[in-house]
Amino acid sequence: MIKNCNLLLMEIYSTLLHYFGPRDWWPADSRLEIIVGAILTQAVSWKNVEKAIANLKGAEVLDIELLHRIDENELAELIKPALYHRQKAKKVKAMIDFIYREYQADLDSMKSDDLQTLRLKLLSVWGVGPETADSILLYACEKKIFVVDAYTSRIFSRIGLLDGKSGYDEVQSFMQTYLPPQLDIYNEYHALIVALGAGYCRKTNPLCKKCPIMSYCKYSLNWQDN
Repeated sequence: MIKNCNLLLMEIYSTLLHYFGPRDWWPADSRLEIIVGAILTQAVSWKNVEKAIANLKGAEVLDIELLHRIDENELAELIKPALYHRQKAKKVKAMIDFIYREYQADLDSMKSDDLQTLRLKLLSVWGVGPETADSILLYACEKKIFVVDAYTSRIFSRIGLLDGKSGYDEVQSFMQTYLPPQLDIYNEYHALIVALGAGYCRKTNPLCKKCPIMSYCKYSLNWQDN
């Protein structure tokens, strides 16, 4: 079972990588930008996040000290393209306050903390759930942890490796059990899953006949293309 899952997950990974190419994810100029982006991308497309990030850069406030000082309402207006902007402004401010309090605004110090300790701390920040925390850990802090999202559960449930009812921790445990514990694979695989889920393995009207991993999917015949 373990060997089969190991091989299957890596075959799927290789197929997706060949099909989509390297995703160069997370697209950002700094760890701070990744952290802010991980919050802004909650419940919204990345295109919206890019606009909000561009606004922050245009206003020259994508700096930890300036984000700490900026008025919350002003921040909300800048990140308006990311939607739910008032709530997300509170979340960004809460994260920046956390970094100031726990690490004296030093992202290098934050990155040096051990994985489990830092994860628990991140999850204690208001507005930060497992997916956001793990995105920050993997992409901003280069910690070996697999980021799970709705696409992960959907894709591997349809393939037949998950039952569709597994929670975040169960899906993450499955992926980390059967994948090599390598930072580059965790990084690239999550990005490839997002590309597949957004473009093909959609919640409704999935494009099964065009899917690059259709041959691995036990349930592809149950779905119809648009």
